Amino acid sequence: MPQLAFASSFWESYDILEKPIRAGVRKAMEKFQRLTVAELHADKGLHLESVDKARDPRMRTIRINDFWRGVVLAPDDGSDVFLLVNVVPHDDAYTWAAKRLYTTNSATRGLEVRNVVAIEQLTPALEKAAAQAPSLLFASYSDTVLRELGIDDQVVRAVRTIVDKPQLEAFGTLLPEDQFEALQYLAEGFSPEDVYRDVVAVRRPVDVTPDADQSLAAAIANTTSRITLVTGPEELTDILEKPFAAWRVFLHPSQRRVAYRTSYGGPVQVTGGPGTGKTVVALHRVKHLLTRSPDSRILLTTYTNALAAALRENLSLLLDGDPALLGRVEVTTVNAHAHQVVTRLDGKAPSPVGDRDERQLWQRVAKKLGLPWTEQFLAQEYRHVVLAQNLRNLDAYRAASRRGRGSALSPARREQLWPAVELFESLLRDQGRTTHLKVCARAAELLTEHGPGFDHVVVDEAQDLHPAQWRVLRGASAPGSDDLFITGDPHQRTYDAKVSLGSLGISVTGRTHRLRINYRSTEEILSWSTGILTPVSVDDLGGEGSDTLAGYRSLLHGRRPHADGYGSEQAEVAALVERVEGWIAQGIRPAEIGVCARFNVLLDKAYDRLAAAGVRVVRVKDNPGADVDGVRLATMHAMKGLEFRCVAVLGVTASAVPFVREITPASVDALQHDSDLLRERCLLFVACTRAREALAVSWSGAASSFIPPSN
Repeated sequence: MPQLAFASSFWESYDILEKPIRAGVRKAMEKFQRLTVAELHADKGLHLESVDKARDPRMRTIRINDFWRGVVLAPDDGSDVFLLVNVVPHDDAYTWAAKRLYTTNSATRGLEVRNVVAIEQLTPALEKAAAQAPSLLFASYSDTVLRELGIDDQVVRAVRTIVDKPQLEAFGTLLPEDQFEALQYLAEGFSPEDVYRDVVAVRRPVDVTPDADQSLAAAIANTTSRITLVTGPEELTDILEKPFAAWRVFLHPSQRRVAYRTSYGGPVQVTGGPGTGKTVVALHRVKHLLTRSPDSRILLTTYTNALAAALRENLSLLLDGDPALLGRVEVTTVNAHAHQVVTRLDGKAPSPVGDRDERQLWQRVAKKLGLPWTEQFLAQEYRHVVLAQNLRNLDAYRAASRRGRGSALSPARREQLWPAVELFESLLRDQGRTTHLKVCARAAELLTEHGPGFDHVVVDEAQDLHPAQWRVLRGASAPGSDDLFITGDPHQRTYDAKVSLGSLGISVTGRTHRLRINYRSTEEILSWSTGILTPVSVDDLGGEGSDTLAGYRSLLHGRRPHADGYGSEQAEVAALVERVEGWIAQGIRPAEIGVCARFNVLLDKAYDRLAAAGVRVVRVKDNPGADVDGVRLATMHAMKGLEFRCVAVLGVTASAVPFVREITPASVDALQHDSDLLRERCLLFVACTRAREALAVSWSGAASSFIPPSN
């Protein structure tokens, strides 16, 4: 009986197919498994056909329906394992298959693919250009060294033309995966010995000998990171019904070099735009640390409860639900961890006030003291200066830097303002209350006294963390190798966090990585969404300079986003219901659809109309598990860290985005005013970039000024 394996390229194509086509794929694969190898070649129902002028003679296609074909790599060496590599329209299937060549990497022994035709066509022209170049990226490495790392003759010739790292990245989509990753390591300055250790040795079978099995089946068995081998009908059914979940923990070769490096000499920072796989890298880093150190304990942490729930779900998926491994990882928010530390070591659970109560306290302070500042200014000064620098008295406040604040305060003015801080904290004490950031400050103190509780800390969505929260994380693991692994994107900063990591004892110098390829969204969604941020510049994650989306791109293509205005909110919600019903009719599961808005009021209306139309719907804030189906509804803030095949963003009006009440008047603090506007832009950017395949943005009345102009 033939065995069936699925390449990662298949999941990329299968996951965006409409429901009837996916049903056809399942039917074809089920039939595939029932046949013998001989029957498979003779069967006219599947139409297993060779590909004319294919560069790989093992290439075959099978019939899905009149318009769609599956591309299959068939064994020619007596083995019985067939590899499904793509599902594409009929004519495209033959064109795609004819250009691809599958080979076994001489060093890793894994199966890899290249666009052999494109490489052959590009190389001569690049060689001409390289002859005029003052330097070449891989000139210092001999052919022998490159071949020891698995770089074959065709790729050696091609990479001898590469001038710099951007050119290597551009070439990367054509090259075999393992070879491209080895080249990326070399380009980043790693020695050949490091590359062999971190790329080759970790994948090379232990028992490889000169006469080792060289069959297609053996190569597939050696490529578990990119190929899934199915052993029976039940497993086939299960895997074809849950491809979206599998994609959430898929690791591209360009990310693997970051996640699976054996060890780092200190804190690591990984940045990149939405969909570049930062969270996936963080999850795989946890897996690597667990398997490398059998007794280690890891804190995996993030900003919100919804993000923590998503991390918990995906980590379980990645670790196959292994209770022994999962038991060594604490997945929680930074605030929740700080609360736990204070409760355990102080012997009493702190009682933090909510945002609304905190604003009311500042209103009382401003009114009682009659100061020349608004309660909003006082609250921001307390957050961005006093708590950020852990200032405890007036002398410290007098000497403190107020970088990032747009209104100067003389020493006399600071003396006038400090009583507001003292009164605010006194009012809290009188109520037996505190704030979340003060809980973090106390937790950091306790960790300094009692010592860390974890061997490693992995941080996701780091861009929104306050300095007080960073001090908790710094104290959670002792400084040293692999202490902190930090991922984030300053373009997704939806809370006003200003941080200098170096000043907090977290130095990532020489250990920073930037991911530029979006593996989630189509180029059409990506291009439209980045237009939201085009007019502004963004500070980097560590507060030392600016960050950019230059070079940020997607390898996927699809439909352009819809951006539509309506005459009334009622008409907008009615259009939403129609759009969601259309997505579901195309085969999209309700749980793969996200609907968000700036405020819960509009979400409640969407919930009622969708439910009345018979559409299953749940709220993200209720933490529905992966097994709970239903369209996910969330505020824009709660969309952080989530992803869906289809996303509808509602209520993007001039009055809601930006929300005037959240914007500091320029007359009060010009820098804070600009920062607040940027935060609102980032919020819309985050909401839109949750979509993989389809994005619909809508409003009623006047549209937000952040909506990119139509082309």
